[in-house]
Amino acid sequence: QHREYVLGDDLRRIDWKALGRTGRSYLKLFQDETDLRCLMVLDASGSMLQGSRSANDIQGSKLQWMKFFATALSHLIVLGRDAVGVCAINHEIIDYKPPVASISQRALVHRSIAGLKAQGATNLAHGLDTVLMQSTRRGVMLLISDFLEGNTEATLASCRKFRARGWELVTLHLVHPDEERLPDGQAFRFTGLEGDGFVNCRLADIRAAYEQRFSEHLKQVRAAMYAAGCDYHLIRTSESYLDVLRSFLVKRSA
Repeated sequence: QHREYVLGDDLRRIDWKALGRTGRSYLKLFQDETDLRCLMVLDASGSMLQGSRSANDIQGSKLQWMKFFATALSHLIVLGRDAVGVCAINHEIIDYKPPVASISQRALVHRSIAGLKAQGATNLAHGLDTVLMQSTRRGVMLLISDFLEGNTEATLASCRKFRARGWELVTLHLVHPDEERLPDGQAFRFTGLEGDGFVNCRLADIRAAYEQRFSEHLKQVRAAMYAAGCDYHLIRTSESYLDVLRSFLVKRSA
């Protein structure tokens, strides 16, 4: 099989006959290179607890949804005899298992996902850069995050580095319904999930401004990810992870 040349690829593997026929550069791919190698990068920062009942009861949270989705997807990848790995990041790498194609790898990945806890601040760029330096082969990186971080530009720069090395990037932007629309009620105390303190406020005073700013945040992340060459999907945790997985796989096979 063939794929288009990406800056940094080995020039010795260019199909010169195809170049002569089409005027475009393609690399020759062999069977061991066409097998899928998927690295799931999971956001393990404190904001992923949004929707949970407590730090110890994550039912209804973004973290729980991500665990279900990642477990199911990794199971299917292994059944397809492809390689899967997992990397959990908050402000640093918490756990990293490079992609391997084996039944035993599935158990390791599932154990990592099951034991994942969300805590600390978000710094995806630092973890992504570290993973890139340790990676010797390209593949598909699936990044699952809420992208609630102070330095989105650094994360985008890291994504561009992966693209420059020939990786395919797919991003799932997780959003909890309570983040898009503030709950009904009068006065509330909102507590930050990443050590941000708390804020007392009347919802009537901030509802319109908050919801507008969050909508702008979603648009900015979407535009930035497309600009970085990523395949972007906005996912709400009110959606069934099985329905999202089914739709995701149909689009991937199209």
